[in-house]
Amino acid sequence: MVKWWSRGGVAAVLLLAGALLRAGFVRWHPWIAGDSLLYGDLAQNMLLHHIYGFTELARIRPTLIRLPGYPLFLAACFAVFGVGNFVPVLWLQALIDLGTCCLIAGLAARLAGRRVGLWTLGLGMLCPFLANYAAVPLAETLTIFCVALAFYSLERWAAGMLWSWWLAGIAFALAYGILLRPDEALVAMVVLPAMVWIGWRKGRLKGVRPAVAVVMVMSVPFLLWGVRNWRVFHVVQPLAPRYANDPGEWNPDGFQRWYRTWAIDFKATVDVYWNYDGSPVVIGDLPSRAFDDAGQLAETKRLYAKYNDAGASTKAVDDGFMKLADERIAVHPVRYYLEIPVLKVADMWLRPRTEFMRLPLDWWRFRAHPWQSWESLGLALWNGAYLVLAGLGLWRWRRGGPVLFAMVGFVALRCALLWTLDNSEPRYTLECFPVVILLAGLAFYRTERVVS
Repeated sequence: MVKWWSRGGVAAVLLLAGALLRAGFVRWHPWIAGDSLLYGDLAQNMLLHHIYGFTELARIRPTLIRLPGYPLFLAACFAVFGVGNFVPVLWLQALIDLGTCCLIAGLAARLAGRRVGLWTLGLGMLCPFLANYAAVPLAETLTIFCVALAFYSLERWAAGMLWSWWLAGIAFALAYGILLRPDEALVAMVVLPAMVWIGWRKGRLKGVRPAVAVVMVMSVPFLLWGVRNWRVFHVVQPLAPRYANDPGEWNPDGFQRWYRTWAIDFKATVDVYWNYDGSPVVIGDLPSRAFDDAGQLAETKRLYAKYNDAGASTKAVDDGFMKLADERIAVHPVRYYLEIPVLKVADMWLRPRTEFMRLPLDWWRFRAHPWQSWESLGLALWNGAYLVLAGLGLWRWRRGGPVLFAMVGFVALRCALLWTLDNSEPRYTLECFPVVILLAGLAFYRTERVVS
């Protein structure tokens, strides 16, 4: 006979532990800066002036560089708790993140039994990376929730009737997820084919209709957003531009192409990529792999000097970087098209994920900050343990099924997308953690009766 504390009691303890972990981050390690303030500005202007734009020189400039999903969430919070009050937002995000962990655990229990569900709940609740982002006013916590909700709703719909309320869960998760971040269209790219496959097996053409209905419902907000962008900017833009530039704004394509010839880690993103075209840049921040010879070093120094003199990027400087990039790519095409992207994606998956923990980015310099470096290494090993368990879980549950195949497909598509990006950011892989945590829970699977 299974005792009460082996299920409900353990689940309650894990839920309490997860709540305390997130409360600790919100109370002692909140991070409100950078993009968080931009989102807050958008929310405030929507709420007070009914304009979706940034405040610049005492006026509001309309924009389309950020989708409205997270600013709408902030605007709703500001309307209740006060404009500019981020603290209640963080507490609400902590609750949402607890909900995310429960959804992942619930899905694991339905797939492989309650024992696996409890293990998955523990892995989610005690994940410091999810908990950390709950204390940061960015779209990640809500995005991860939408990923978990989409796959949980997909499994519930697949196990029930063709027409059920779980279709609303799928439609909401897909639509709002994309409104939060455009790259969450990848979730729709795996969920919708899975729905078509499941529906076809259930009822042939009639079974495909629910997938069509979801597509129609989730298209509405993007139609409205696209109409807004056409009316304001006279451009066709149903999502958001890749380089976060409004129509008419110049983009330093040459610099970005040159940056992709050598940049691998998140430290380069912070020191170089984010500083360019707005702040001074320092040649000492570049690693040795940014130069193939003395001539490239001299040319890079010259371009940096011209940029710093102008105080911003110019066409002449950008053309210089483009020429330098073409030269480097011509000599080492394999490095540009294969080695650098692989290492960049690996960095996003394997680094300690300390970007919002007040720990040094150069965590490998143990002599400079030994205790903080050891703490970062511990987090890196913790992150690695999740990935190892996920790999083991995928192997143990290799019989798969459409829902699990969709989840693994989402991770594969996301890695393919990250292959094409300029800059490395660990948060780009954090959105795969609902899948990672579920697969890690499946590592503890053993033959038992699966509950429904």
